[in-house]
Amino acid sequence: MTGNRRPGGGNNGNGWNGRRHKRGPRRFNHKMQAKLVVLFIAVLLAFAVLILRLFMINRNNGNEYKKQVLSQRSYDSREIPYKRGSITDRNGTVLATSELIYNVIVDAYQMNNGPQNEDGVSSYLNPTLDACERLGLDRSTIEQYIHDNPDSRYYIARKGLTYEEKTAYEKEISDAAERVSNIKKEIQAEKSGAADESKLENLNTQLQDAQKVNEEYQNIQGIWFEASYTRSYPNGTLLSHALGFSGTNNEGAFGLEEYYNDTLNGTPGREYGYLNDSSNLERTVIDAEDGDNLVSTVDTNVQSIVEKYLQEFMEEYKDGDYHQGYGARNVGCIIQDVNNGNILAMASYPTFDPNDPYNTDLLTGLPVLNKEDAPTYEYLTQEDVDAITKDNEQMSRYLYSLWNNFCISTYYEPGSTAKPFTMAAGLESGKLTGEETYYCGGSLTVDGWEINCHNTDGDGMLTINQAIERSCNVALMDMALATGEETFCKFQRIFNFGLKTNIDLAKEVRTDGLVYSADKMVDVDLATNSFGQNFDVTMIQMITGFSSLINGGYYYEPHMVSKITSASGATVANIEPRLLKRTVSESTSAKIREACLQVVAGENGTGKTARPAGYMIGGKTGTAETISDDPDKPRDRTNYVVSFMGYAPADDPQIAIYVVVDRVNHYPQDDAKYATRIVRKVLTEVLPYLGIYMTEELSEEEQKELEELNLSNTLAYGATNYDKIPNPIVCDIDTNGDGTPDAVDANGDGTPDTPLDTNGDSVTDAVDTNGDGKADLYDTDNDGVVDSESPKEGQVDLTQETGTGDQPWKSYAVDPETGYYVNPSNGNLIDPDTGYEYSASSLPENIGTGKASVKAGTAADSDNDSENDKPEEIEAAE
Repeated sequence: MTGNRRPGGGNNGNGWNGRRHKRGPRRFNHKMQAKLVVLFIAVLLAFAVLILRLFMINRNNGNEYKKQVLSQRSYDSREIPYKRGSITDRNGTVLATSELIYNVIVDAYQMNNGPQNEDGVSSYLNPTLDACERLGLDRSTIEQYIHDNPDSRYYIARKGLTYEEKTAYEKEISDAAERVSNIKKEIQAEKSGAADESKLENLNTQLQDAQKVNEEYQNIQGIWFEASYTRSYPNGTLLSHALGFSGTNNEGAFGLEEYYNDTLNGTPGREYGYLNDSSNLERTVIDAEDGDNLVSTVDTNVQSIVEKYLQEFMEEYKDGDYHQGYGARNVGCIIQDVNNGNILAMASYPTFDPNDPYNTDLLTGLPVLNKEDAPTYEYLTQEDVDAITKDNEQMSRYLYSLWNNFCISTYYEPGSTAKPFTMAAGLESGKLTGEETYYCGGSLTVDGWEINCHNTDGDGMLTINQAIERSCNVALMDMALATGEETFCKFQRIFNFGLKTNIDLAKEVRTDGLVYSADKMVDVDLATNSFGQNFDVTMIQMITGFSSLINGGYYYEPHMVSKITSASGATVANIEPRLLKRTVSESTSAKIREACLQVVAGENGTGKTARPAGYMIGGKTGTAETISDDPDKPRDRTNYVVSFMGYAPADDPQIAIYVVVDRVNHYPQDDAKYATRIVRKVLTEVLPYLGIYMTEELSEEEQKELEELNLSNTLAYGATNYDKIPNPIVCDIDTNGDGTPDAVDANGDGTPDTPLDTNGDSVTDAVDTNGDGKADLYDTDNDGVVDSESPKEGQVDLTQETGTGDQPWKSYAVDPETGYYVNPSNGNLIDPDTGYEYSASSLPENIGTGKASVKAGTAADSDNDSENDKPEEIEAAE
């Protein structure tokens, strides 16, 4: 065995001694180590970025990707509907809401695959078909469907099942099971005592019958209810044009429903059924997110008053001198808060019911534009309406005319309601001073055209205020010609004519092509534009511009919504008033108010019939000759749009009102009284409701009128009627069971408290909790919630025996010059005996100047505007 060893001892010929040399560990040099560290950090950063990216994707789009994954694994799925947000008025009255209804769903697969009876038919089939019949479904239709689609798991057999119908059906099933249980209890009780065999036999028979019925009910399989929503408008036609309506798939059409469609809509959820890795059916539910709610600036009480008198007008002149049908082509009314642009009411007729917007019954007598030949109007007869079908293209055109909001979507020539704007442009630009006089001889020739005044006999010499009072065309043409084309057109843009107001309603019409530019205007155009002819406006343009003329020159964007809330009631957004620009200075505004006051109060005023009982207002009438339907006689002196635009009260404007009557169905049409009478009726009810004190003595006729309207105890001469004052104190209890808080319970005793006005500003700021007529709790920070047992400065402590509970003015400071009390909110003087409040313009001569006249005179007595009193453009309104 030694022969296998290598010779030469431990070495071979190459010097190898048979041993392996042990090497030390191999090490990277410093350069390689640095590279590895950099690589390691780069990998870590890449992982960090990837993890961050996945987190962002999951946070922002997790639900979307989850739905995609689940849909790919889908065994069956269904969409969970969201509830479209509600719309309420400023007092919480529901204007539009979504009501819960149910779809009847048929599962053909389950119906066909129950235990088979002796005939080899599913035991679920006949009981379920019977149930379908009880739910109003056609049995043969369901039978045919499940025969043709035996594997279907989802078929909407009926839509719109009410909650009452659903619960009645479910009660049938529960009653059957309960009857079985009750009979069994009777049998058990009978057996526990001295059993009556005949009674037991009868009970057993009843039990068998009840079990048979219950078994039939238990075999109802393959039918279930899917929650859904339908849009409802509880007040019918009220505010219909401003609301619009919601059509299929929750798509808003017209009005607020369309403008705020994305806000009102929510996000649908989904329920998925899928097979997991073990082939077991599992379900995943992603809940729906309901839409947000809108709180409107509209007051339904004011809106109801407006619509009552518009409808009354349309009925009065229905089937009149010109055609069968409505009392006018259109009639509209807007009431706006002059100090912030809030719309309190907006209505136009003809109207419609958003619960049933496709109802053609209202089309008879409707004026619709015929565009097939010349653009003329035609009035639909009953035969026209009868010929309409849902597939007829004409129906859409006719219904569109019905849905159209006259207040924002129709333009017309304004007539003499444009005259205050002409006067304001001249005064504000310095082209007029307000001291001018004009001679009216009945007409004026401009560029060879003789243009008549409405009084063709002439008005003689007139001051600038008398020109507005008498509505003299000649004087207004002279004013405009003195102002010049450049300045006139500049101020038309400042007043927003030709521009959209951007009110938050869908389908406001553009009018940029309907007014002149300075380079296209010649003197005759300027002359006719001065009194509201040959340019077009919308109602919302006119009232918003007019509000700025009489509120000191502040142009607020008009708006219909004040707040957006979530489905849970949390505030999503407060929509604050938006001041866009300054149109005129305070001194110009005061002169416009003075001139417009004479239109109603002046001896020759054209708007005297607009004055409501107990109040003085200002305003301007309008009578515009409009384009005839006869293309051969475009101005035939028979077609007129008449209007009245006013503000109230005259000494402290709070609201503006604008009524337009488009071609009344009565001859003759050129009479502004059609509009002024509506204004008078509306304001006679609206002003007391808003808590505005009367400023004028009532005549016997007016007193009788108020008694007939149940308004005899209104806010006259400072006498407080707390029930008529708007209640800013937050209502917190529901007294009539309609689910809406309508009264205040500040001390939590369950009894409604009486709201009180402690400082004479016509707004409640305290409550009487025990019925003694004295304030017990006060709202000291004007947030509508009582928070103190003590009044703040300016509030009268009605808990003391001061005698001011019924005469709050007696707590005010006394003017030493007159002996009259001074209203701290507006500086007006109050008669200490009667409580009658005098503004600067209504002071009797024997009172003297007093603080009230000094306050009012600071703006009105200045003829020259200071540099700081000039209009300031705050933001362009396009």
